[in-house]
Amino acid sequence: MKRYGTTRDGRAVEQFGLSNANGMEVTLISYGGILTSIRVPDRQGRFANVALGFDNLAQYEAGHPYFGAITGRYANRIAGGRFTLDGVEYELYKQDGLSSLHGGAVGFDKRIWNARTIDDGVEFSYLSPDGEEGYPGALAVSVRYLLDADNALRIDYAAVTDAPTVLNLTNHSYFNLMGEGEGTIYEHILTLNADSYTPTDSRQIPTGEVAPVAGAPFDFRAPKAIGPGQRAAHPQIVMAKGYDHNFVLNRDGLDDEELGMAARVYEPRSGRVMEVWTTEPGVQFYAGNVLDTTLVGTSGRLYRQSDGFALETQHFPDSPNQPHFPSTVLRPGERFESTTVYRFSTDAGA
Repeated sequence: MKRYGTTRDGRAVEQFGLSNANGMEVTLISYGGILTSIRVPDRQGRFANVALGFDNLAQYEAGHPYFGAITGRYANRIAGGRFTLDGVEYELYKQDGLSSLHGGAVGFDKRIWNARTIDDGVEFSYLSPDGEEGYPGALAVSVRYLLDADNALRIDYAAVTDAPTVLNLTNHSYFNLMGEGEGTIYEHILTLNADSYTPTDSRQIPTGEVAPVAGAPFDFRAPKAIGPGQRAAHPQIVMAKGYDHNFVLNRDGLDDEELGMAARVYEPRSGRVMEVWTTEPGVQFYAGNVLDTTLVGTSGRLYRQSDGFALETQHFPDSPNQPHFPSTVLRPGERFESTTVYRFSTDAGA
């Protein structure tokens, strides 16, 4: 642990480093519980940082598209910035005047988390008070990042509440397996373990439909490059300016606490592979549609549209207003638990 910086209002932010015998390195900071870098080898043994982000606190504080951050209390969107729970309607902050996104104006991504080192990792914890950003109940949250000898980064989430509330936690890392700042992710080969997805309206709120991926650019059941679909004329792609959709993971035969395969990404030039395993029912695949060229990343290069992708394991967007979606309600006496694993390796290729 070392000092990373001081916020504009004078609070200290700490940095933590994880490493293993293979040379893989992960860095995190207590501001937002942000995962700032992930260094992994390519097929030639050359290391590069594959996570988009910054090398200083000022840029994180200035505003960014949730690079590497813990997002909550409710990751993704809630329509109209409101939901009803046990007959009571709750009003949330609306970023665009139409919906609440990733927890509100000051979500978990902008909080300073308590942090401590643990075996093979670091644990972040935060007490979100009753009424914060409009959400009911005091919520105690912990997020553990653990790195093992097989180049797998495990994230364990846990939470308890003193009043009924809704909860959806994820990590919002952006990846480029060529290396951060090395170009677009169009040639990355993606596989998603999903037979269906949740279409959205023009506000990117789920319509309530669960649609088959077959016959559409959303069919990643067999490996294929991201680029052609990202540039397709499909109405859903046009509205979102690319991929920004929740995929319904195939979890038949798995208990809620069992890890299931969500995704595999292969980058042909470097040979790097990332697998995503999770206990969550969905994953939001976002292809960096609106990355802003004013953002200068860790490498000193500008980030442009589709220079990174996110695979946010989660419950579905707008679940509090969609009763047929898996429930995101957490009640006193219950304990929320969720796990996601990002496993890195290499493939020799053709």
